Amino acid sequence: MSGGLPIARSYNLNRLGQAGDTVEIAASEEERRDLAQFVGVLRIDAFSGRVELKRLSADRFRLDFFLTADICQSCVVTLADVPARVERQFSRELHFNPAPNRGDPKTGPQDIPLEDDVPEEIGSLHYDLALPMVEELVLAIDPYPRAPGVEFKPPGAAEGAPESPFAVLKGLKSGL
Repeated sequence: MSGGLPIARSYNLNRLGQAGDTVEIAASEEERRDLAQFVGVLRIDAFSGRVELKRLSADRFRLDFFLTADICQSCVVTLADVPARVERQFSRELHFNPAPNRGDPKTGPQDIPLEDDVPEEIGSLHYDLALPMVEELVLAIDPYPRAPGVEFKPPGAAEGAPESPFAVLKGLKSGL
């Protein structure tokens, strides 16, 4: 892994015709190992997807992604392996703008709309198709995976309700 993402698949959108294109992506064993380390899981047993690309106009593109990944995490209670399957379908619309508006140097950068239906501005027609797949994988990972049937019980839960801090202070005051 050389400083960037552990998996990359560059596509030249300039060569995309009106008929569109379909790209299949499958991560190698080395890419899956590096990707598991990058996203913070024990291992990734499979990572693949399909991207359907369509040219909407000379500078607009629609990408439909279909991602499948088999991951394994550690249970937060028992540390046992917790396998999970991630299946995601999502789309991105891209707008090619070779000189994106960086804002007026006197007033600073312009506000960027945060709506989901606004096309993503890209400054190059060479687009990494794996990047959105990695982003979706990260969003799909359970931050607190548990093995089936495992329940977290905080320490002291069996001893009843903890004493309130105010009751402790009242006890200290009466003991003086």
